[in-house]
Amino acid sequence: MTNDSCGAGVAGVSTRSVLVVLFDGVQPLDVAGPLDVFSVAARFAGTEEAPPYVVRTASLGGGAVRSAGGLRLVPDFDLTGVEDPDLLLVPGGPGVEHADAGLVTWLRERAPGLKRVVSVCTGAFLLAEAGLLDGRRATTHWEACAYLAGMYPRVRVDSTPIFVRDGPIATSAGVTAGVDLAIALVEEDFGRAVAHEIARLLVVFMRRPGNQAQFSVQLSAQVARSDPLREVQDWAAANPAADLSVPAMAQRAGLSTRQFARAFSEQVGVTPGRYVDLLRLEAAQRMLTDTRDGVIRIARRCGYGTPEAMRRAFLRELDISPTEYRRVFANSSSVGSDPRQPRVPRISVRR
Repeated sequence: MTNDSCGAGVAGVSTRSVLVVLFDGVQPLDVAGPLDVFSVAARFAGTEEAPPYVVRTASLGGGAVRSAGGLRLVPDFDLTGVEDPDLLLVPGGPGVEHADAGLVTWLRERAPGLKRVVSVCTGAFLLAEAGLLDGRRATTHWEACAYLAGMYPRVRVDSTPIFVRDGPIATSAGVTAGVDLAIALVEEDFGRAVAHEIARLLVVFMRRPGNQAQFSVQLSAQVARSDPLREVQDWAAANPAADLSVPAMAQRAGLSTRQFARAFSEQVGVTPGRYVDLLRLEAAQRMLTDTRDGVIRIARRCGYGTPEAMRRAFLRELDISPTEYRRVFANSSSVGSDPRQPRVPRISVRR
């Protein structure tokens, strides 16, 4: 995505227009989440005469739509008569499957000339159907990534990140990822301080990095069907520094090494070694962002043994060193807190 002349800071703010597409069966949170981010931005940037964003909604024909769950949404405009916005947001929802062909045609004709086009969740299917994702890297809700890749082979689907940006087009994962992406766009336009204030007000992360996984290893991996293997999964997640070799885990499950490796791969979907690698990486990421523990201590607590072993794992999986990961992604308000104690957010609401 490209910055315009106001991307460097808040001074001299000019208003950006945001258009949200509505259709029957749209997911209401896909609409409301990003809309709140752009609307709240007015409290921290711009003026009443020149707010940072003006958000409008539109549907084909301009009629009300029935969202998923039954909520009735009344758009501001008819899509066919709107001016080109600075940012077009295409939400997802079950209605994507039966979306009007006219909507896809409108996207195919109007979206290519826009500065920014953003989809939330399965809204990526509408962009793909319009040919807007051909040759581009994109993501969607983890459950739909395989379908997106199968239906649109020219799209380079990446199921891992919570959002992906490729040129003027950005796609995001499930509903809350739309909020993450919206906050990232605000940060690009008006700086980190404004984005931080919005995140604090909405009580969300300052921003999860776009390359952060959509879900944890425990959620993304299949749950073993047998009790012994499930218990090994849970124990390994709670004890990343323990001996997690295949023989040790097999002994804990009461199986031979060969039986354990075969059953684990079949039931969990990854090999035991790969599962352990990802568990340890996730634990190290969490400690780097949530504590002030040194790299040596974190490497030991996560089962790497040495900082160099942890460094190699980070470079292999994330293409970034542990030190750089902490510098980029650590939340300064939480680093230094005791990881055993719940963190109490300090919310400053302006009146």
